[in-house]
Amino acid sequence: MAITFTLDPVVGPALHAGILNLWTDVSNAGGAVGFVPPVTADDIRPALIRQLAAVADGGSRLIVGHDEEGRVAATAFLTHNTHRLQLHWLWAYTVMVHPRHQGEGRGRELMAAVEDAARSIEGIEAIRLGARGGHGLEHFYASCGYKEVGRVPDAIRVAPGDDRDDITMLLPLH
Repeated sequence: MAITFTLDPVVGPALHAGILNLWTDVSNAGGAVGFVPPVTADDIRPALIRQLAAVADGGSRLIVGHDEEGRVAATAFLTHNTHRLQLHWLWAYTVMVHPRHQGEGRGRELMAAVEDAARSIEGIEAIRLGARGGHGLEHFYASCGYKEVGRVPDAIRVAPGDDRDDITMLLPLH
């Protein structure tokens, strides 16, 4: 099943709902996207509203992947830096593929779309992203060309007694 990626889609009610459903499903499947299961759409909605407001204000860009049935299957947000000394790189946030599409190479396709989008933005020389330890995500991102450039041990507390490393990955674009 193919996924079609779009940079900067028009965000209307249907897309908003699709991203919210994706984020909820990914979180409840144990995905490391800012929440710990179990969560509801109401738990995630405020975070999505903040991220979509940043898109509307021009501080972030949105990449959405739709599957052949038209459902939102993947997303990533590219967030620009505001500090004048860091304008040459951006962050990738909320990078996720729906569980029904995992294991099909869709994550690599999403990361290629992220890289293509970043390369299309004038002056951007690198992409940084954060990954939660304990899932092996750093190995996946490394297979997509990213290098681990930082790690803070036990910086993410997903539950009492369950602390994970905060891993910073970098993809130079030159």
